Amino acid sequence: MLHDLFAVSFDEIAALLDRSPTATRQLASRARRRIRGTIPAAAPGREVADAFLRAARAGELDTLIALLDPDVVLRADATAAAMGPAPLLMGPQDVANRFNGGAQSAKLMVVDGLAGAAWMHRGEAKVVFDFTLIDDRIVAIDLLADPDVLASLVLEPA
Repeated sequence: MLHDLFAVSFDEIAALLDRSPTATRQLASRARRRIRGTIPAAAPGREVADAFLRAARAGELDTLIALLDPDVVLRADATAAAMGPAPLLMGPQDVANRFNGGAQSAKLMVVDGLAGAAWMHRGEAKVVFDFTLIDDRIVAIDLLADPDVLASLVLEPA
């Protein structure tokens, strides 16, 4: 909205959100699709998200690193960070190490129309893995566990 209605640059918005301009553009694109109701039937990024989860579960560190952008960022909201993950990791090695051998019970999901994942407990999402992809590389993973945030997301099985 800031960009489309008030002509605020993506660089300025990125600084406000503590995200990269590229990730900010992706968020804007996602929001536009959601507002228009034009979310594609097949979730974009599904193959990458699925490959990421398979590599994480199998402990395939090299494959994880190959799926990540050189400037990848992992951010955990306060609720997710309280469960154990560091609130911020940067770079493919640190992010890949965080997931290597993990994500055993994460399920591939469609998060607001795009590929993502969720750790479910008794049929309810407890942590959502919100992937931001550009050119089939993961540039950001946001771990979302705040109940208010989770309630605002549209989650569907992939």
